[in-house]
Amino acid sequence: MSNGTLRVELVAADRLVWSGEATMVMARTVEGDIGVLVGHAPVLSVMHGGALRITEASGNVVRAAVSDGFVSVAADRVSILADRVELADEIDASAARSDLDEAAAAAAGSEDPAVAAKLRFAQGRVDALTK
Repeated sequence: MSNGTLRVELVAADRLVWSGEATMVMARTVEGDIGVLVGHAPVLSVMHGGALRITEASGNVVRAAVSDGFVSVAADRVSILADRVELADEIDASAARSDLDEAAAAAAGSEDPAVAAKLRFAQGRVDALTK
């Protein structure tokens, strides 16, 4: 974009969660963490669930937990699509920690990808509150 910012849309299956101008987006893809700044090369990647950070043009940091999904970067536009998205201010801390404990117990010894995805989202909810 001409003003030195990214146009970002954070979309859940049921709603547009956040949209605005940002200077940086940090997400986790299946290949590892990705940091997107203005001028980033085009990317289309599968995103692992977890914590997500968007640094707004104002400097404020938006934190969210996302389930597995997709991230697309092209022409200073970033689209993040996931089944579930929760902004940090929507997350109940005690419920998030309880859900994480339950997901970790269920994942112990399990090789089920759905169980692993649930654990990543639960961890992302806690991380969105603390990181």
